[in-house]
Amino acid sequence: MTISENLQQVHRRIAEACRSVGRPVQSVTLLSVSKTFPSDAVRAAHAAGERCFGENYVQEGLDKIAALADLRSQIEWHLIGPLQSNKTRAVAEAFDWVHSVDRLKVAQRLSEQRPAALPPLQICLQVNISGEASKSGIAPAELPALAREIAALPRLRLRGLMAIPEPAGDFEAQRAPHHALAALLAQVNAQQDLHLDTLSMGMSADLEAAIAEGATMVRIGTAIFGGRVRPAA
Repeated sequence: MTISENLQQVHRRIAEACRSVGRPVQSVTLLSVSKTFPSDAVRAAHAAGERCFGENYVQEGLDKIAALADLRSQIEWHLIGPLQSNKTRAVAEAFDWVHSVDRLKVAQRLSEQRPAALPPLQICLQVNISGEASKSGIAPAELPALAREIAALPRLRLRGLMAIPEPAGDFEAQRAPHHALAALLAQVNAQQDLHLDTLSMGMSADLEAAIAEGATMVRIGTAIFGGRVRPAA
């Protein structure tokens, strides 16, 4: 299947998932995750109507942004992978969103380095919702304090939360971590009046469960671009 055909299938899944829980399909944004795929694949997805693209690796994302400079005004670039503090300047200057903020130091650097000529950088806080030792993200208990500090920083706009839950086998098991993240967002909004509006959760294998629990942005890669080819060792 082509990228365009895959996208049509993904949009049908999103629409059906929204219908099944009584949500308008417009309430969910598709973020096409293009990591490890060439800029030509992004161009093909853009030609099929997509406008939001997610990258996991800073340098790879920067290379694609440069290669697709002719489409810059039409594409929203999201960094969804880990961000080291020594790479914040390039990200602050080039990306529109960062989903993976989990330290105040990183947020402070993004705030200081975001060019004044650009709109505020849109920020999600990554939460380690499944408590996995190997996963990035803050613990849920640390969220309220970090959200309060980051919401006060200039040149940033705190939008919501992101999580990469531990894989689960069945639909109900998939729903549980997404439900927990949605509850955290509601809790922070109620306590701090922050008006956060974004739940970045759900991937190719569990987008239906994420939408059932209130996802506003689903990060889909494999179902659009296909399986990733691992370089030979």
